[in-house]
Amino acid sequence: MRTDLDRLTDILEAIEQIEKYANKGVEVFEADELIQTWMVKHLENIGEACRAMSSALRIAHAEIPWEDIIRRGLI
Repeated sequence: MRTDLDRLTDILEAIEQIEKYANKGVEVFEADELIQTWMVKHLENIGEACRAMSSALRIAHAEIPWEDIIRRGLI
């Protein structure tokens, strides 16, 4: 069974992957459908990991907009 720590690690890894291409700029992003798909997939991964977090963790860190992240990640 995956733990909250596993899911937090997944989120950090997804952010690292997004940053690889986000740093290249908007022009590169807009010109390459593969990069767009890559980033969307990692955003989905972030949303899914947040959705799977325990209620205890979400309550303990209520300052994080969990529902917004989940909604945006699952679009």
